[in-house]
This record gives sequence, structure tokens and C-alpha cells, in this order.
Amino acid sequence: MWIYKIVAQTEWAQAEAAGHFNGSSVDLRDGYIHFSTAEQVRETAAKHFAARQGLLLVAVDSAQLGPQLVWEPSRGGALFPHLYAPLPSQAVSWIAALEVGPHGLHVFPPDFPASQ
Repeated sequence: MWIYKIVAQTEWAQAEAAGHFNGSSVDLRDGYIHFSTAEQVRETAAKHFAARQGLLLVAVDSAQLGPQLVWEPSRGGALFPHLYAPLPSQAVSWIAALEVGPHGLHVFPPDFPASQ
């Protein structure tokens, strides 16, 4: 199963140079890296990244993250994936720009799944 991280291009550039992603400032504050499922990520974008430019959508193969990936309740009791370790670059399946559309909502890649 793929899980998704929305991240600033500048933060991801640092991660690529290091070979792993330690998390955004929010992740570092909370003590884990926040992810969303395909069903959750559009709401995550709208709620936490509204109209924000310069973002990437990073798809991660959750099977490669081991026991440090924990599913925990969050919004409305839904289980969200949280990684209690740095994200290794080899777990990343693909990366796409997350542009802002004319109505202020992010435009996801055309082949992005509506659900999994």
C-alpha cells in the first residue's frame, strides 16, 4: 500500500541530499512523520496546506517502513500512518509536483487514485 507525504520542495531537496527525510518542522515537533492514505491526502492538503505553493506529493511504499510505521487515530478517529523514524529514500515510489489550481485547491496527478 502506498502512503503519501505532502512536503515543501525545499525540504525535500535537503532530504534528497541527505538520503533520507527526517520530517518537516511539524513532524519534528510531533515526534513522527505524518502521512496520509490516498483517501485522506486531499483533505490533508486542503486543511493543512491550503493554497500553498511549492509542494510535492511523495508516494511511499509502506511495506518498506517496518514496525516504525504506526497507524494511529486522528481526524474523526480515522487511522493515519505515522513514521517514528527517518524516511529512507529507497521507500519512495514516486514524486509529483502539487500545484494549486484556480480555486485554491491542489491539483493531484491525473492518474492519482481516488482510493485504494
